[in-house]
Amino acid sequence: MTTSILVEAHANVRSEAATVGEALAAAAEAFAARNPQSAQQYEHAAEVMPGGNTRSVLFYEPFPLAMAKGEGCRLWDADGHEYLDFIAEFSAGIYGHSHPLIRTAINAALDDGLNLSAHNLLESRLAKAVCERFASLKTVRFTNSGTEANLMMLATAKAFTGRSKVIVFVGGYHGGVLTFGRGANVINVPHEFLYAEYNDLDSVRRLLEENASEVAAILVEPMQGASGCIVGEASFLKGLRELASAHGALLMFDEVMTSRLAPGGLQASLGIEPDLTSLGKYIGGGMSFGAFGGRADIMALFDPRRSGALQHAGTFNNNVMTMAAGWIGLTQIYTPAASRALTERGDALREALNSRFRASGVALRFFGIGSLMNLQITDQPVRSVRDIDASMNVFKDLFFFHLIEHGIYIARRGYVVLSLPVGDAEIARFESAVANFIERYAHLLPRGEKPAS
Repeated sequence: MTTSILVEAHANVRSEAATVGEALAAAAEAFAARNPQSAQQYEHAAEVMPGGNTRSVLFYEPFPLAMAKGEGCRLWDADGHEYLDFIAEFSAGIYGHSHPLIRTAINAALDDGLNLSAHNLLESRLAKAVCERFASLKTVRFTNSGTEANLMMLATAKAFTGRSKVIVFVGGYHGGVLTFGRGANVINVPHEFLYAEYNDLDSVRRLLEENASEVAAILVEPMQGASGCIVGEASFLKGLRELASAHGALLMFDEVMTSRLAPGGLQASLGIEPDLTSLGKYIGGGMSFGAFGGRADIMALFDPRRSGALQHAGTFNNNVMTMAAGWIGLTQIYTPAASRALTERGDALREALNSRFRASGVALRFFGIGSLMNLQITDQPVRSVRDIDASMNVFKDLFFFHLIEHGIYIARRGYVVLSLPVGDAEIARFESAVANFIERYAHLLPRGEKPAS
């Protein structure tokens, strides 16, 4: 019997642990025993990087897996284990690993030089495709990440309005220096932030009334991704549009994650036109990329033909690899039809999993939209990060290690992302692993409301 079969056979046995803490300890111990090469790689990394880490979200104890290779929707770690990739670079890897059209486009671009120290023949082509895809973007500028795009949006709003304050939402995430999981963060850039409650329009209204003529913008994710795929209610998001307009503030949508969920982003699905929008890496073919754009009169602040134009630097803003990969990806791979199909696939998976949870009477649910979803340990609605009990995260940890045993890789916080290469067979394997998790740990999982007879 092969190692992988032995592991799966063990994973299918009902746990004898008396508590979830015991079950988690056993799962972590088994994980460590199976992955000595990843452990060694982590030890080497810890000698030269704080905690062996240069990207906080990737760390987990006892040590993180070191991935050696990716192809399609599959990953291989340093110990040679194969996994189905159900995290897809935290939404940036929508095309899977090494998509042949993306690789061909990058290779062709490199043939003519990496960075040309000038305007090139590819950047306006991608800009045109982006503006055609997202109707609210009349013009656009490129950056190297979603974080940069959001930083530029904030600066633009303050310059355009002549105001200094920005309304953000508890639970929001707009990049490494714009993190509002529970409010303020010492790492954040020092803008004058006002903290509102997500899906609570009255909290925004109060801040606008208390800071009359001082609020430059409202920055919001149509779905809070990093906090657990908390969906913005349509009435809430439409109300933000009305409030921003009434108070002379700009409405800024961070669609770095959510733009994949409909051909024109969630803003198109909702029928809302923000003043500015930020986009992320999948728009650049999965390369290092970000973008921000919107109303022509606002973006004209960056027109270098104008006296006193705002400066916007970035050596790799128009690098040929990203420009080529992005155009191919947006026009030939992630077409509007492909966007709709992937969203439908994700919606169907989430509902199938939640139906299984309900039938089993366990208080677990996946929340999200389309190809982005997050496990929460509750059977009640989640409207904001305050509805999530962090003390229950031990069950998410257990779920993570269980899926690792079954050869499925997700984020430890329960975040699941579908990429285009994920097909029916991969979906079926994921559903089977979840069913086995319920059976294996049935005596430990929190119980929910019984399904109606």
